[in-house]
Amino acid sequence: MLLTEVRAALDRYAPADARELAFRDRMLALIRTPDPFSRRAFDPGHFTASAFVLSPDRDRVLLILHKKLARWLQPGGHLEAADASPFEAARREVAEETGLVELVALGEGLFDIDVHAIPTRPDEPAHEHFDLRVVLGSPSLRVTDSDEVAGIRWVPLAEMDAVATDESVRRAVRKLRAMQ
Repeated sequence: MLLTEVRAALDRYAPADARELAFRDRMLALIRTPDPFSRRAFDPGHFTASAFVLSPDRDRVLLILHKKLARWLQPGGHLEAADASPFEAARREVAEETGLVELVALGEGLFDIDVHAIPTRPDEPAHEHFDLRVVLGSPSLRVTDSDEVAGIRWVPLAEMDAVATDESVRRAVRKLRAMQ
């Protein structure tokens, strides 16, 4: 069922530019591999899901300090067999990492897609994450510290240029700004 949901979400997704079109093509190819959701699939990688969570007033985005990558990123992680869809996987990951559970979808379907490199670690080789991204709204700014992350913060969209993050997050935040 998850495979069907991912395929349908990608089929409905309208790439914003040539880069996203290439990401979608690579994701559609990944679907045809034996186990595209296995976190042990390293060549080329596997699917993940994440969420850009906006504050109640929609002018801030929630970021977590990733323990292994030491960068401020949107909450997210690996899809699991029990996830019904990329949307549900992203909601689960946000809850696990930040404690936020009463989230609402802002828009339908995928908000963004990205393929990014994950460096070699002691227990796994370099590989790629094929990230399916949604945008959610939070009715609250209250977050809960989690052992899964090194920090949590709400960042004003206007101040994202000063945050230690990567271009994939900056690109998505530019889309968020355009939504306002």
